[in-house]
Amino acid sequence: MEQRRTRDAPYRAGRQPDHMSRGPYRLVVFDFDGTLADSFPWFARVINDVADRYRFRRIAPHETEVLRGLDAAGIVRHFGIAPWKLPFISRHMHALAARDIAEISLFPGIRTMLADLAAAGTPLAIVSSNTRANIEAVLGPDARRFRRYACGASLFGKAKRLRALVRDAGFTPGSTLYVGDEIRDHDAARSVGCDFAAVAWGYTRIEALRATGPALMLTHPSAIVPAVVGRVSA
Repeated sequence: MEQRRTRDAPYRAGRQPDHMSRGPYRLVVFDFDGTLADSFPWFARVINDVADRYRFRRIAPHETEVLRGLDAAGIVRHFGIAPWKLPFISRHMHALAARDIAEISLFPGIRTMLADLAAAGTPLAIVSSNTRANIEAVLGPDARRFRRYACGASLFGKAKRLRALVRDAGFTPGSTLYVGDEIRDHDAARSVGCDFAAVAWGYTRIEALRATGPALMLTHPSAIVPAVVGRVSA
């Protein structure tokens, strides 16, 4: 199993992406939690208190790897969460994240990657279930690199937000790359008609993401740069 990267490796000119992309991409849209931000340690710390509050199953330490191989619907079933509770749980998690925002930081290599994409003139955007306030607090000065935000998507509502963002930005789905770490990110991209780039450092196990057949499998943030800026095509 591939291991999550923990060191900030500088971007090296000419580095090839893990898979060849169909590119070129005129718009790159990112998920936030698990893709740009390393929020899983915080999530693991608070989730059982949330489970007690909303009366769903707690996570035992040995269950973590099982959950990392499931899609969103499978996780909801595993926890035994009634669908009507999901909006309330989501709002509560957003409030907890705002309270604990100092615990959440970007993954190593993300700031360098964003700077390289911005320097190349690549339009950047974010589609996330998190709030814009939380996202901008973690991004800090890098928040200005993103032209558009579509935040607060429901657990199964990313496709709607992604479709509207691409349309309003004036691009086509075929020229858009959505970068994420969950199977629901892949499902949203497929529904809209965008290519999907799966990252190996986030919530979902690399094997589960690879099974979705993404356009790109990325093992380090710097691999995004040649895929987009270098216009590498099959």
